[in-house]
Amino acid sequence: MKSLLDLLNYEFHLGKSVVLTPKAVLLAIVFYFFTWLLLKLIRRIVSRALDEEARVKFKGIFTFFNYFIYTIVTLVAFDTVGLNLTTIFAASAALLVGVGLALQTFIQDIISGVFILADQSVHVGDIIQVDGQIGKVERIQLRTTRAVTRDNRVLIIPNHKFMASILYNWTENGTLTRESVAVGVAYASDINRVKEILIETASEHPLILKKPAPLVLFNAFGESALEFELLFSINRSFESNIVKSDVRFAIDKAFRENTIEIPFPQRVIHQSNNTSSNG
Repeated sequence: MKSLLDLLNYEFHLGKSVVLTPKAVLLAIVFYFFTWLLLKLIRRIVSRALDEEARVKFKGIFTFFNYFIYTIVTLVAFDTVGLNLTTIFAASAALLVGVGLALQTFIQDIISGVFILADQSVHVGDIIQVDGQIGKVERIQLRTTRAVTRDNRVLIIPNHKFMASILYNWTENGTLTRESVAVGVAYASDINRVKEILIETASEHPLILKKPAPLVLFNAFGESALEFELLFSINRSFESNIVKSDVRFAIDKAFRENTIEIPFPQRVIHQSNNTSSNG
């Protein structure tokens, strides 16, 4: 027994600041194992009580929690095996500063990802607009969010963008969104007929909802046209650009059939001729 204790307490000197013993190394391994076992048990118990969407969010937050716990465990393990961290940190201060600057954005992304998952500002399936880019969210991870654009291109958005930029969530209040198409007609046009055509055009499109009903606004007396705006609601906002294109085609066709003119911008230039004579 005494020989076993002597073996466990035998000291291995690695430099001046590091002293290792088999006992300390075994304690560190056991500590890591029980930490891994406890975290796995907590994750399994909590996941059973959550639905699918909440389970995905919990997985992301728990991953960040794992990083935090294992960092603490690593520091404790270093101290247990006799590793003098103060000496190492002092010797590599410049290197650590460089690494810290390089990891700054990475850490911002992770913390932002935790906030997104916790406050539920963005969900899988939401249609979002960030920095002028529009996409449908397919996956929210701890560091990045994956979205697909209308032309089937993949957007990989660093999560700190959601905190640093203005985020438009088109589907936060549901899938129904109000869209608009602007059009100008000549001053001689019958505005009541224009309104009827715009309402009919919107009502005939299969993706435009009947309730709330389409609405026409007379916005302004423009420089060269009477300016109208057709408002309508759809349930598939991700395809709004296609719907609005269809509506513009239909409006152009209906206006031509009813001899309603969409005028060109007009500019009137006055030129004066000054003649002078020398006596």
